[in-house]
Amino acid sequence: MEADKVYLQWLDKLEGHKELRRELEEIKGNTKEIEERFCKELEFGTAGLRGKLGAGTNRMNEFTVGKATQGIADFISEKGEEYRQRGVVIAYDCRHFSREFATLASEILAANSIHVFIFESLRPTPELSYTICQLKAAAGINITASHNPKQYNGYKVYWESGAQVLEDIADGMYEKIQQVHMFGGAARVDFDKAVQVGIITVLPEKTDRDYMNLVKSLSIRDGDELEKGVSIVYTPLNGAGSIPVKTILSERGFTGIHVVPEQEFPDPDFTTVGYPNPEDPKAFALSEKLGANVGAEVLIATDPDADRMAVEVRDEEGNYVALNGNQTGVILIHYLLEGLEAAGKLPQKGAIIKSIVTGDMGTAIGKAYGIQMFETLTGFKNICGKIPEIEEKGYQYVFGYEESIGYAVSKEVRDKDGISAAMFVCEAAAFYKKQGKTLIQVLHELYEKYGYYKEEQISVVLEGTAGAKRIGRMMEAFRANRSTKFGGMKVEEVIDYQNGYKDISKSNVLKFVLENETWFSVRPSGTEPKVKLYFYTKGENESTALAVIKRVKEDVLKQLNQVQ
Repeated sequence: MEADKVYLQWLDKLEGHKELRRELEEIKGNTKEIEERFCKELEFGTAGLRGKLGAGTNRMNEFTVGKATQGIADFISEKGEEYRQRGVVIAYDCRHFSREFATLASEILAANSIHVFIFESLRPTPELSYTICQLKAAAGINITASHNPKQYNGYKVYWESGAQVLEDIADGMYEKIQQVHMFGGAARVDFDKAVQVGIITVLPEKTDRDYMNLVKSLSIRDGDELEKGVSIVYTPLNGAGSIPVKTILSERGFTGIHVVPEQEFPDPDFTTVGYPNPEDPKAFALSEKLGANVGAEVLIATDPDADRMAVEVRDEEGNYVALNGNQTGVILIHYLLEGLEAAGKLPQKGAIIKSIVTGDMGTAIGKAYGIQMFETLTGFKNICGKIPEIEEKGYQYVFGYEESIGYAVSKEVRDKDGISAAMFVCEAAAFYKKQGKTLIQVLHELYEKYGYYKEEQISVVLEGTAGAKRIGRMMEAFRANRSTKFGGMKVEEVIDYQNGYKDISKSNVLKFVLENETWFSVRPSGTEPKVKLYFYTKGENESTALAVIKRVKEDVLKQLNQVQ
């Protein structure tokens, strides 16, 4: 794609689109910026679309969103009248242009005689997934950039299972999208008129009620088993989790919940947090301040579309410490399995599903309860996509999770669910408080019982076209790497998922298995301009395990940074 030529075509086509045209006029003569915006079209894949807002083929705007939606409409229409009638469920978050893009997508689908079900305001991603299943819809669209900074927006696409599209569906949609002209290629009808004639349905309050009732029904314990006055701080980070989390916890009788006031309501600029990623400890700054004032034992945050959930806990010295996704995952696995066993509901043939870059401690805990662990590629489209497969083998799904703070308890929601995860963290905290324990004490008990599993994740951010090319060279270099040791630990096996591995589909991921239950993985992010590294080990004590992680990490980073 000749960036400068496409830039001039856009300038010519944007008469009447003042803001987008103004953006392009401001970068006239800026070769680097023109290249970034027009070097390619925003990529569509199993993560849908995601990018910075603005004018350009490599940006999120009404034209890139319109082109994608028309292509998806063509894909659905080709499936026949049944799929058009089953329709598409559309949700959106609090970001700039989320509502506008959701409206645009609705109008395009309706113009193609595809029934649309749209939420009347922002809703969490897991509710969208649940609603797709309940309505038996053909597909779903969520306008959200998840935890990305305010400059971004995105377009997640779901299929009839309620999970995000897998590669075969994504490829079919992409083929149709490529056939749509950027300007004038999308049909469109007026939103209000489409509502009047019934081809667009604004979803009623009952839809919310059904989802929240499902989450509440998942509880393991209640009543006198729980200390419901346990002090907990919650922040939705100005996103979609606020109303459902507050409603569910209130209805369940938790009386010690404190919501961060500055982050309680929608804010597309994320003024008080900047980067609304609950994995980043800086996102907890206001929660920690409020927590200190109210004596909170646990701090909980969900990201803007409320599919991810992160936790901080107060340690013995009174300081708040962040739990990573693996640690929260094993606490929840222990709490769930222990509770199911106590209630006589532990399945005879139960299953947990995790990603290939998630730690092994959950596997050990599951084994102690007779629960089988299955692995998939990263992403809940893969984790939840494996549920039908394990059910065919006679297994009962119990839990799914991955290290990037994603958890799913119910098979009725085919995506990670920060709402139910937040409820379970509160429930677990209340249960263990009744026993005189904190969540950090429970975690230490698990280490004592199962071994000191330790982990660290590092992301190397490399933005732009040059960054993407360097990430590619990094992966090539590690594929060619013939090191026999990393950090003094012998390499026992190298697993390259590029061509698939056992029953796991192909993906651009490398795993180096070292001695003594130590391993690390390298992969490019599917949604952000970064290469991710994951380090794991198991030691007799914490200090020994952390020392191994440190040595291996330093060696790997040294080799990675040598790639220019």
